[in-house]
Amino acid sequence: MRPFHFIGVFLMLVSVQLFALDRTVIAESPEDVTPLLNGQTIPSVTLRTAGGAPVSLQAMVMQQPTIILFYRGGWCPYCSRQLAELKDIEQPLLEMGYQILAISPESPTRLQEQKLETEFAVQLLSDESLQAIKGFGIGFYVPNKTKENYKAKKNIELTAESSSDRAVLPAPSVFITDKTGLIKFNYVNPNFRVRPSAELLLQAAKLSL
Repeated sequence: MRPFHFIGVFLMLVSVQLFALDRTVIAESPEDVTPLLNGQTIPSVTLRTAGGAPVSLQAMVMQQPTIILFYRGGWCPYCSRQLAELKDIEQPLLEMGYQILAISPESPTRLQEQKLETEFAVQLLSDESLQAIKGFGIGFYVPNKTKENYKAKKNIELTAESSSDRAVLPAPSVFITDKTGLIKFNYVNPNFRVRPSAELLLQAAKLSL
């Protein structure tokens, strides 16, 4: 009976591990996210442009190497600063053949309201359905108290998961992919105040070609 007992325990452990890496499950905290790793392929998801048109992320990535940046929203000063700093490396990235996609859970209407101090080639995309945030394994639930504070003090309405009505945010992340959707570089930090430098992204983009 011992061999069967061992097999049963092994299968149970494997099942637990697979469940822990189920990226369709939103994490309870940013420290618990399970992001896609280098060598894995991006999920097949549909996003929306600022004008509301549906777009396939896979179809966009097939056109050229891509830098995919997940940010919390235009209301986040750390996110706005990160996007602004990309302006410094925009031209070298474009010359290398990259496109830059910035994805947030905000609605297309909110994306239209966002005004960056300097316009550049980044494409703002809405993941209001949370498909991409779930597929990349970077989503986490926001405590109700924090959600209420955002609404009361800053008039920020966070996007909620339809099945639970719990607010969800992405851990700020950057993924660099080739035209097949293969991830060549990833940066995910649960601390939303810490973002990779523009120089680091530029070097990562060079090495990912």
